[in-house]
Amino acid sequence: MVVNKKQVAIIGAGPGGLTLAKLLQIKEANVTVYERDLNKDSRVQGSPLDMHEESGWAALRQANLIDEFKNNVRQGADKKVIVNEQAEIIFSDHETKLSGGLGNESARPEIDRGALRKIFLASLQPETVVWDSHFISMEGQNEGWMLHFKNGSSAYADLVIAADGANSKIRPYVTNIKAFYSGFTMVEVNVDDAAKATPHIYALLNGGKIMAFGNGKNILGGQKGIGGLGFYASFKPDASWATNSGLDFSDRSQVLGWFKKEYSGWNSIWYELFENAAMPVIPRPIYCMPLDQTWETLPNVTLLGDAAHVMPPFAGEGANTSMFDALELSDCLTSDQYNTLPEAIADYEVRMRKRAALAAKQSLENGERMHSAGALEKMLAVFGAK
Repeated sequence: MVVNKKQVAIIGAGPGGLTLAKLLQIKEANVTVYERDLNKDSRVQGSPLDMHEESGWAALRQANLIDEFKNNVRQGADKKVIVNEQAEIIFSDHETKLSGGLGNESARPEIDRGALRKIFLASLQPETVVWDSHFISMEGQNEGWMLHFKNGSSAYADLVIAADGANSKIRPYVTNIKAFYSGFTMVEVNVDDAAKATPHIYALLNGGKIMAFGNGKNILGGQKGIGGLGFYASFKPDASWATNSGLDFSDRSQVLGWFKKEYSGWNSIWYELFENAAMPVIPRPIYCMPLDQTWETLPNVTLLGDAAHVMPPFAGEGANTSMFDALELSDCLTSDQYNTLPEAIADYEVRMRKRAALAAKQSLENGERMHSAGALEKMLAVFGAK
């Protein structure tokens, strides 16, 4: 294999980075993961993940972690209701969805990001992950790179793999292609102790997730953490709205006032979210890499996940695509069919960009559908509910 006797450095201990580390270790490659979090107990942010059969599930199978995954699944969290802006249930699969349909192609079981991280960490060799390693820069040395971290440490690697997310500090070493604003912005709202804080919304979810559509806007949400809920109010402002709106996102009354105005006509039940949200709420402009992006392969550095192809979340492909990137990259790096490392990287990058472009196109199209006139009817059709 082309990484035999080479030191591989993965920057970032997210789903993609840890999947790659596990798969490389199975093939006895020498790999180290550098992660900016202080330690393994740092809280992992973000919504729960649903594993897709052809991507996330495929990676978990090759990593021999299916049983551990099943033991940490959020039972019932993949069930959903679709409602209108008045919070009237138009569709629910709570009575019809298979319970615990793990391994079934139609099932997309959900897991907390923190739980998934713990599964991978427990499966890796001791000291694989070097914590408190915030990547700052790197410079060419010999045939590889000398990496420098914020804590003052440095390390050498023959091959560097960027799994450090949408704001990757390694991507500029590979390409100067920038992401573009997708046209969508989400305001992230988190609620703790939701059964008490937001009883009406909590009851509406019934342990699953919710999709609400109306007036060209939507609210998406579901279970998040122990007793918590996570929601995203998604709409289509200009790219600079988050900085130019004048809103203090730490001010509950200002945020609630914004919601009442922006989501005019929506039922007051939704106010419950903003009246009880953990402050600050977080505005998130949504970006996407150009679908036709390409770059010249480098012999000792490559990208996976959001570092390579950040995309809108409207197809649920982010973490799944990242994990499948790891699966394909590990196959290329440990295969005997390539004569050189650059050849293996180039083959991976061509396939990765093609897959990512298709997923991003689908996500952009879904985003437009979800924010369009008649979004409710269109989304019901997507889920076969109409």
